[in-house]
Amino acid sequence: MTDVTITFPDGKTRKVASGTTGLEIAKGISPSLAKRTVAMQLDGVLSDLNEPIRKDAAINFVSRTDAPALELIRHDAAHVMAEAVQALWPGTQVTIGPVIENGFYYDFAKAEPFHPDDLGRIEKKMHEIVAKNQPFTKEVWSRDKARDTFAAMGEGFKVELVDAIPEDQDVKIYKQGTWFDLCRGPHMTSTGAVGKAFKLQKFAGAYWRGDSARPQLQRIYGTAWASEEELNAYLHQLEEAEKRDHRKLGREMDLFHFQEEAPGSIFWHPKGWTLFQTLIAYMRRAQERAGYVEVNSPDMMEKHFWELSGHWENYGENMFTTVLPDERVFCCKPMNCPGHVQIYKHGLKSYRDLPLKIAEFGKVHRYEPSGALHGMLRVRHFTQDDAHIFITENQIMEECLKINDLMLSIYKDFGFEDIFIKLSTRPEKRVGADHLWDKAEKALQDVLDEVTKRSNGRIKTALQPGEGAFYGPKLEYVLKDAIGREWQCGTTQVDFNLAGRLGAFYIDEHSEKKTPVMIHRAMFGSLERFTGILIENFAGHFPLWLAPLQAVVATITSEADGYANEVADALKAAGLRVETDLRNEKIGYKVREHSLAKVPVILAVGTRDAEARNVSVRRLGSQEQKVMALDEAVAAFKAEATPPDLR
Repeated sequence: MTDVTITFPDGKTRKVASGTTGLEIAKGISPSLAKRTVAMQLDGVLSDLNEPIRKDAAINFVSRTDAPALELIRHDAAHVMAEAVQALWPGTQVTIGPVIENGFYYDFAKAEPFHPDDLGRIEKKMHEIVAKNQPFTKEVWSRDKARDTFAAMGEGFKVELVDAIPEDQDVKIYKQGTWFDLCRGPHMTSTGAVGKAFKLQKFAGAYWRGDSARPQLQRIYGTAWASEEELNAYLHQLEEAEKRDHRKLGREMDLFHFQEEAPGSIFWHPKGWTLFQTLIAYMRRAQERAGYVEVNSPDMMEKHFWELSGHWENYGENMFTTVLPDERVFCCKPMNCPGHVQIYKHGLKSYRDLPLKIAEFGKVHRYEPSGALHGMLRVRHFTQDDAHIFITENQIMEECLKINDLMLSIYKDFGFEDIFIKLSTRPEKRVGADHLWDKAEKALQDVLDEVTKRSNGRIKTALQPGEGAFYGPKLEYVLKDAIGREWQCGTTQVDFNLAGRLGAFYIDEHSEKKTPVMIHRAMFGSLERFTGILIENFAGHFPLWLAPLQAVVATITSEADGYANEVADALKAAGLRVETDLRNEKIGYKVREHSLAKVPVILAVGTRDAEARNVSVRRLGSQEQKVMALDEAVAAFKAEATPPDLR
């Protein structure tokens, strides 16, 4: 039997017989290592600990508390849930059960619908299965055996899945005690490794294979973590997120609404549109200071144009199209970049004109499946704070760093200082030659290295292989909100391809034509999505400068109506967004109503206030009331309502 060489994380190597398992190697090092290890990584790929090793490989033993094990905990929890469901309701068919962000789900074919109380029953049975600590074992079956076995069990969906496995792949069966399932793996060593930190969350409907023409199934969602502390923290975050849901707050604050007749599009109400325009005004000032010129490009252009740019081939399934009576096909723009190239091309450009920074608050249209739409966070029709910077190749580093500095300052103004930057590299589906991608990726890696150096390691970074745009790699700026959730917002993309495809050039210092490099840049990203993020981050309690309605002047008695109008006029003259509430209602009722609508400042006035020219100020979230002189209050609120970039 031949030997294979195993390389350990510290660089040391050991020769073992081909076919030796990871568990055997761990036992050979120490019994305690074998006991705490639940899986292994071979050349960075997660594998069963009992997998025979038949070639040279770098090995890393994975304990239950290591980060790579979290996916396995959730995967194994899904199998435990499926066993529990079939134990409680024999005859139920199991279909698929993948790991998803923060948890897992499994789809079931069951004659009767689940009842909400069933979640508790299933969880109890899962804990019993975990306590049995049955080992996970893998078997490779022939297709005929797998097909016949599942057919005999009445598992028609599993038969279909067996038939879908490519001929060059093994049919793997994973057993836990007497229960088994078709699965690619890997799994941990036993059901006991799942632990107690799991929670079933909800039922939902789902179609088999996502096809509405196929049978409808019942889906159970769950979450699982390495520790009960992590589980409780996540459940608390979910509770907070539910309170902060922008759709709920949008109704309470009268900001916007959605309708079935316009899926994925927002109906902005006056206050919501004020908030939206406040964001645009802020970004417009930031861009003007940074040397951008603002433009506007058509919402709809002929299909041929998108074929030249590469969008039709690489992004066509996400584009809305229309055919005119003369049979010309037009597309609603999913991106602004081709239109900006046309503006760049209008007039001869010299190297002295570069960098040229073109910005647009452009409406774009992208098809998202109905099931993927989610309030303002996932829409079909949205506005980008989009810009394209046309530069020479040797200007990449300088301009990307300027973008980075501008982004970080903007996020800080909105209260986001915990930033994470990801480098997304070439996707499988792309345009352009590999040597151009090599240059673009190296350029962004150099930028990322410099950003990390400047921040003294404060800004964390990561690599996302294959997640770049089809025309270039990108840096993605991820923000962490008030309850710890991460949101990808800004992007910087280096593109050596699009300008050349659309015939853009400049005249260099040697009077020769050269293709400019394009930097695609967005800072908020989708303004609609960023608005939703802000609503949830602040839970509707906006800082005064950002609040769509900044103050309400409410009367205690109708005799103070005239003074209330005078107070409102003084605040408006100072630039604040103010309304009066002169209704014949008790002041307590008015305060409660405006507090629910998240108005930051409520100024109550009565006859005594009018005589003394005072206001009684109540801040959102506080039960305290402060009496201030009118002039003092106006000056204080004017200063507080000034946007941070203008202070």
